[in-house]
Amino acid sequence: MSNSTKITKRYSDKELAEFEQLIHEKISQAQEQLEYYLNQIKAMGANNDSKLKGLDDGTSTVESERISTMASRQRKLIHHLENASLRIKNKVYGVCRDSGELISKERLRAVPHATLSIKAKEARA
Repeated sequence: MSNSTKITKRYSDKELAEFEQLIHEKISQAQEQLEYYLNQIKAMGANNDSKLKGLDDGTSTVESERISTMASRQRKLIHHLENASLRIKNKVYGVCRDSGELISKERLRAVPHATLSIKAKEARA
């Protein structure tokens, strides 16, 4: 097999380092966003004693649930990103868990915690 047709089984250490930096930036951003949501939830709880009865109760409940859902999504994103960071340390990052082929760099830049190539993801849909 010539070098031009050789199949790459994993990303190089240099490429993994670039992805690791991207993931750490994404984790930091997600943690800041989570902290913001948690502060909003805390503030809503503090204001709960003084809120008016009636429509405001329903509105504040819906808003509280919405913020709680967004906080939960941020926690899940952080968890996925931390798992991606572990895959980098294990040098298996960017390998499709279905096909074993490399996930495109473009996909990993857009969704750094992806574990499936676009082709594999579409096949599941």
